[in-house]
Amino acid sequence: MNKSVCIISGGMDSATALAMTIASGAEAIGVHFDYRQLTERKERESFNALCDHYGVKSRYAIDLGFFAAIGASALTDRSIDVPRNFGVGVPATYVPFRNGIFLSIAAAIAEKEGASEIVIGAVEEDSSGYPDCRERFLQSIQAAIALGVKDETKIAIAAPLIHLSKGQIVSEALRLGVPLDLTWSCYQNEEKACGVCESCRLRLKGFALANAIDPIEYDRV
Repeated sequence: MNKSVCIISGGMDSATALAMTIASGAEAIGVHFDYRQLTERKERESFNALCDHYGVKSRYAIDLGFFAAIGASALTDRSIDVPRNFGVGVPATYVPFRNGIFLSIAAAIAEKEGASEIVIGAVEEDSSGYPDCRERFLQSIQAAIALGVKDETKIAIAAPLIHLSKGQIVSEALRLGVPLDLTWSCYQNEEKACGVCESCRLRLKGFALANAIDPIEYDRV
């Protein structure tokens, strides 16, 4: 059985990518990162709940607290407000080079575990415009990983959602029976989703496009 290291934030996108990996017949290895984000506790809870649901036994929860020391993101720097509206350019919620660091650590785990791929729920077509979610960035990271591991180690980066819209992602999640009630997308609340941050807006847009109802609770919509 092929092994896949799945980066699982606890959000809808990574949960759908995990479900697609399970459906392919691969053995999933769950990896989650705590980086002092505003909803760190809730995201870890969702990660564990999703792993439990899919029977993912091998899981890693990696502490990357240094992201808070770097700051420069509304997710890790409490002095920066989480934006409510979609702006122009890269938003304040972008965490500098986050996916590059995530993928580098996932590559180390993949090499140790003998996994042939890293699965990430990155979305380029219908997302916040983060530069580290672009397909060409993922391709470049894969090329760099190939140069930095043992010659016999072959690791591919799979981003099955990269060209999907949020509506298509919700539809695929529903088709696969993803427990969306266990997922969390809100950037700033841990009890009820705020409904106004850009991540909540994108999630709600996806459900509207898929003519479906989001099972999580919102403070306001």
